[in-house]
Amino acid sequence: VHISGHVGYYAAGMNQHARVTIDGNAGVGVGENMMSGTVRVTGDASQSAGATAHGGLLVIEGNAAARCGISMKGVDIVVGGNIGHMSAFMGQAGRLVVLGDAGEALGDSLYEARIYVRGTVASLGADCIAKPMRPEHLAELRELLDAAGFDADPSDFTRYGSARSLYHFHVDNASAY
Repeated sequence: VHISGHVGYYAAGMNQHARVTIDGNAGVGVGENMMSGTVRVTGDASQSAGATAHGGLLVIEGNAAARCGISMKGVDIVVGGNIGHMSAFMGQAGRLVVLGDAGEALGDSLYEARIYVRGTVASLGADCIAKPMRPEHLAELRELLDAAGFDADPSDFTRYGSARSLYHFHVDNASAY
């Protein structure tokens, strides 16, 4: 499916198997709850891009607003520009790659989703920490960048993930919940 121009809310939502290209900007929730396939936005995306998505590849060539990848459940999201605050909030599985900068509270309450950011991060959310880039992460990132059509050096990125301290309630962490 090829769309010439901008799209509104929830474009390519619940996508399964289709290859969708949007030549323009996308409104709230592009690729929301997608299961498989590929969705490419050549411009910018509004809030909640790839929210609750279970699989597939979402590529945003421009910037993505707040809550990009919120509650992601297995999708791969690659953003060529910057992302807004609360991105990957409660990210359960999948990978978020950001070639630009990330807003505040990145990866807040993160589970097992992996985040790679080339630029700066305004702040990390509760339980999200920087992690070492091992050879398998560099290879994984190279594969994602190639699949999305971006020529960037994986060694320029920082990996973020869960500190796993909020998995089970503990009274000492009550203020972080």
